[in-house]
Amino acid sequence: MDTKLTIKLDDDVITRAKIYAKRRKTSLSRMIESYLDSVTKPESKGIEITPLVKSLSGVITLTDNYDYKKDRTDYLIKKYL
Repeated sequence: MDTKLTIKLDDDVITRAKIYAKRRKTSLSRMIESYLDSVTKPESKGIEITPLVKSLSGVITLTDNYDYKKDRTDYLIKKYL
């Protein structure tokens, strides 16, 4: 059951939050509900996976011999040289 909640926030914060929510194709209410849900859940054993991480799982497939350390090193060398 949904219940209406009235809160007072700074106008700038609300404006930025609405833009943020719109870019992510969600409502401000849903975003706030998701946040409150995540911070009020009972502590679970292990590492909690956020909804964003869950949505990204399986998006990229890498070969078994992929060396992320080498890839990162190569990127940083190009960036700073």
